Amino acid sequence: MSEKSNRDHDADDANDRELINMEFESMVEGLSLDESSPSTYLDELENFIDQNRFIAPTPPRKSLTASVKSALSAFKKWKEGKTDRDDDGVAI
Repeated sequence: MSEKSNRDHDADDANDRELINMEFESMVEGLSLDESSPSTYLDELENFIDQNRFIAPTPPRKSLTASVKSALSAFKKWKEGKTDRDDDGVAI
């Protein structure tokens, strides 16, 4: 390579490094290294309570016989159901 192209290449690298350093400094500029703050972001996350959390309801317990009766009833309802579709995804 010629000496001129080497100088141009080095100048471009220097400009790129300067741009990277300037961007880094602008990002770090807003950060505070002061340790005297009463709480940190991690402390705030630990103390955060989600008020919109879903709590699943607990259904009432059924006896074994009631569960079997319910299952048989559902099966009979499905088997005797009136439908226009020939194939509902299950074959007996």
